[in-house]
Amino acid sequence: MKALFQTIKNIWKIEELRARILYTLGILVVYRLCSFITLPGIDPLKLEALSRQTEGGVMGLLDMFSGGAFSNASIVALGIMPYISASIVVQLLGIAIPYFQKMQREGESGRRKINQITRYLTIIILILQAPVYLVNLQNQIPAGAFLLGDTYDLADKIFHTLILSSGTIFVMWLGERITDKGIGNGISLIIMVGIIARLPLSLVQELNMRLENQGGGLVALLVEIVIWLIVIGVSILLVQGTRKIPVQYAKRIVGNKQYGGVRQYIPLKVNAAGVMPIIFAQALMFIPVTVAGFSATGDSMTGFLSAFTDITGFWYNAVFAFLIVIFTYFYTAVTINPTQMAEDMKRNEGFIPGVKPGKKTVEYLDSIMSRITLPGSLFLAFVAILPAFAKILGISYQFAQFFGGTTLLIMVGVVLDTLQQIESHLLMRHYDGLMKSGRIKGRSGV
Repeated sequence: MKALFQTIKNIWKIEELRARILYTLGILVVYRLCSFITLPGIDPLKLEALSRQTEGGVMGLLDMFSGGAFSNASIVALGIMPYISASIVVQLLGIAIPYFQKMQREGESGRRKINQITRYLTIIILILQAPVYLVNLQNQIPAGAFLLGDTYDLADKIFHTLILSSGTIFVMWLGERITDKGIGNGISLIIMVGIIARLPLSLVQELNMRLENQGGGLVALLVEIVIWLIVIGVSILLVQGTRKIPVQYAKRIVGNKQYGGVRQYIPLKVNAAGVMPIIFAQALMFIPVTVAGFSATGDSMTGFLSAFTDITGFWYNAVFAFLIVIFTYFYTAVTINPTQMAEDMKRNEGFIPGVKPGKKTVEYLDSIMSRITLPGSLFLAFVAILPAFAKILGISYQFAQFFGGTTLLIMVGVVLDTLQQIESHLLMRHYDGLMKSGRIKGRSGV
């Protein structure tokens, strides 16, 4: 505990890091405040039906990803998911269309062009998705909840569509501010904060449910929490697990100095794609509800729509797991380039023992990535569908969502990435990292 407080003191001593953390916290507070601002002309006291609609199923997940803004009929009710959907489309276009492939190879300028195209596509998705949300809102709340006039006409819907679209664009801007001036991972942090905001209420609801049960309610709750902590530990191992590839560098003598002649390791991550496969797969699983206009709910849902809104159903979880495996391979292929790695090793006179430089090294690295990505993606998919098993075993819906699944993996992944950002700032300024003792090191000793 003493080391933890010392590390916090070290963080506070670094002016730039302190400013970045405070800036990030300020942006997140602004986002959370926006999630409670109801659309103009909507009576916030008459949203009970909308809240009941988001108590379970895919609607509940949508509400969780937006931090409760969906059920509050907030100005940011659509959250960041339209931007995620646009990112999926642009990433897929990068595989199929040479123009996008060329932009991906252009470095920073290409990245800016891709980001701009993603923003334009987000606006198009918002123009389609916002009216769908408003139709659902009109179906769920009484006519007296609309305060703009006697009827909720086309002009009112256009007005609210512009506000919802502007709200999502504003959230995108907040995420970019965190990435540029905060501690990074802006979009992911916004999603994580919305998820974490629901955790205290979920724990209270689970506690109340267990207390109402006679005979061993508290014991069952303790068992659930222990299992939950084990799942968190497993998720951390899944995110951080690596396979080390040895690389031997040739000895070189330049002048009076010797270079190389040592063995190093390339850490290939078991889950190189991080949490993005989960986010992308979940965004696609929201499409059936969006297409249906949110209007067919409850007992009226049949067939395809019913199967893909039941988060404990077989088909929902089977397709969800399949998409996670596909996106894991896709993102790994995008982020890990064996050809570039082999060229870098050859340029620095390095080689993998027992493997010829060049094409053989590329094939070896590619085969290693394929072997470790398969079990990594399968295990990632298994953890993602754990909430379905938790719900079947009697855990409340709200708490079951934190029992693995999209929510837990996003929380674990984003928290670890954020801690890594803070760790790098500490080490650059010659302080012990978060996993060290917290003792300040002298500059001469580093």
